[in-house]
Amino acid sequence: MKARDEQDTAVQFKGAPGSPYTRKMLALLRYRRIPYRFLIGGQAEALGLPKPKVELLPTFYLPDGQGGIEAVVDSTPLIRRFEQDYAGRSVVPPDPALAFIDALLEDYADEWLTKAMFHYRWSYAADIAKAGAILPLWRNTAMPPETHQRMSQFFSERQISRLYVVGSNAVTAAVIEASYLRFLDLFEALLQRQGFVMGGRPGSSDLGVYAQLTQLAKFDPTPMALTLERAPRVSAWVDLVDDLSGHPAPEDGWLSCADARDRLGPLLGEVGRVYAPALLANAKALAAGDESWSTTIDGQPWEQPSFPYQGKCLHGLRQAHAQLPESARQDVAKILAGSGCEALLT
Repeated sequence: MKARDEQDTAVQFKGAPGSPYTRKMLALLRYRRIPYRFLIGGQAEALGLPKPKVELLPTFYLPDGQGGIEAVVDSTPLIRRFEQDYAGRSVVPPDPALAFIDALLEDYADEWLTKAMFHYRWSYAADIAKAGAILPLWRNTAMPPETHQRMSQFFSERQISRLYVVGSNAVTAAVIEASYLRFLDLFEALLQRQGFVMGGRPGSSDLGVYAQLTQLAKFDPTPMALTLERAPRVSAWVDLVDDLSGHPAPEDGWLSCADARDRLGPLLGEVGRVYAPALLANAKALAAGDESWSTTIDGQPWEQPSFPYQGKCLHGLRQAHAQLPESARQDVAKILAGSGCEALLT
């Protein structure tokens, strides 16, 4: 009877191991001990589940408030929705200032580190070969060899042709790769002081970082070798975050506001160095109705198509900051001082 009850209340979602955001949500569900049913291949379609407005992975199938089921995507708002729907083992710090810093770092992972993931996967021959061979099989391991060959070629060609969307090209490649190496050094140093970005227990930023590293540190050959050589703690950390269902999640495990600037300042400096100028240039282009934008990032020219979703990200951060109590805004200002991230909030 218990098994049937758990089956009835399990959260259903569709995803794939090669999707960082699928891995992000799997780690969340495991850590928060939320029962789930992970659908792969064509299982969701076979069950007659609805399609989302935009086909993205993962896709969750959740109550729509009217007795039906809706298809929901986008990991960040899903994490906040589950904070309301399920009690205990939160991934949002209770201190409002730290919650904002956590959200900012989650956004950096979701929207900047993913540039490195996509760049390495579809720019290097060994990475292209591995991704092209494995990604189609994650949809269907029984795929006939001729279908597999055709799908591998199609998938690789399509993804390589989309590198420009994340801003990866011959000019920006050096910026993306240098930023990833700096991130590895910064995160390796942080893990020598504490177990997670947000202290002794994971926040949503940890899940965002982990998601991209499941690919960069554990799947794609080029960044995987770099990670292992340069930051072995980072490589080991990814394995640990795969399943944190046994983590005690102590109430006093969160980083304190007083320590946040010292502990997170270097990483926030990287956010201000590369991600902040990208967000601001993108927002300026969107406001002007421009289809692309160009700016200077880390002293190098950068150009890419305008991205409405990242405009939404910046708006969300600014809105969250504006809603903070005055004391929390002062704490945020102290933590961000000199990082370059302040420009996002003006």
